[in-house]
Amino acid sequence: MPNAKLKNYLHLHFLVFIAGFTAILGELITIKAIPLVWFRMVIALVLMFIYIKIIGVNLKIQRERILRFCLAGIIIALHWITFFGSIDEANISIALAMFSTGAFFASLLEPLIYKRKIIYYEIIFGILVIVGVFIITQSEIKYLTGIILGITSAFLSSLFAVFNGKFLEQNSATVISFYEFIGGILFISVFMMLFRDGFSKDFFTLSNEDYGYLFILASVCTAYAFIAAVFVMKYISPYTVVLTYNLEPIYGIVLALLLFPEKEQMSSQFYLGVILIITTVLLNGIIKNSKHLKRKAS
Repeated sequence: MPNAKLKNYLHLHFLVFIAGFTAILGELITIKAIPLVWFRMVIALVLMFIYIKIIGVNLKIQRERILRFCLAGIIIALHWITFFGSIDEANISIALAMFSTGAFFASLLEPLIYKRKIIYYEIIFGILVIVGVFIITQSEIKYLTGIILGITSAFLSSLFAVFNGKFLEQNSATVISFYEFIGGILFISVFMMLFRDGFSKDFFTLSNEDYGYLFILASVCTAYAFIAAVFVMKYISPYTVVLTYNLEPIYGIVLALLLFPEKEQMSSQFYLGVILIITTVLLNGIIKNSKHLKRKAS
């Protein structure tokens, strides 16, 4: 039993490593953010559909729910577009540092959507996160566009996560994600046809390296990571999973420094801001868990 638990913990950290590696692939893939996300979602949807057929998941649900899931899919598509856009405009370190502010946005969104009171320490932690972002912005003002895109990405990610939390009360994660991906693909496709050149031959003319990286992104970092995360949560508490995933920026920034040292070398103030943000996020999770355990014990 202890060996099985350790195996699942190691699996969880491997998934977080994969999440951090997503940013590395975003740097390696040469196409822009919007087509990148379209390819990612299409390939992942095909792989997910194959998985659904193999395990026999029933995709029939109410039309109203399909519409809600598709709208959430637009949010996750915009999250990925702004995230990869942040990498294009700045670098991996900036994108991941801003992505770690997502927990701050979640602490503001949850009270609105779940109709609960704002907790005082969340306000304090929120101020600390803002201070961390301010420190990073002051030291890396040349990356302002990337910083804004990264913060937008973090907000959209938190909004998506909060909505998904409510969806999971009534449907399985597999069904939800399937329709979310359809919604995201349709949204990007319409946008491409109205405001871009559509799906010309050039759109699909990519290098073998780009197609290879896109397949890894869609299969390993999207389809597999999603299915494996659902499996891991059967054996590890949601709190541990969420808290561990907050380490994603650390994995990603370390990987970026190792693989792209010239582009990713940042100022000391940047790392001070990152440490402040990530420490705050981890403390928030620890306090929330301790309060949850006390309520269960009483």
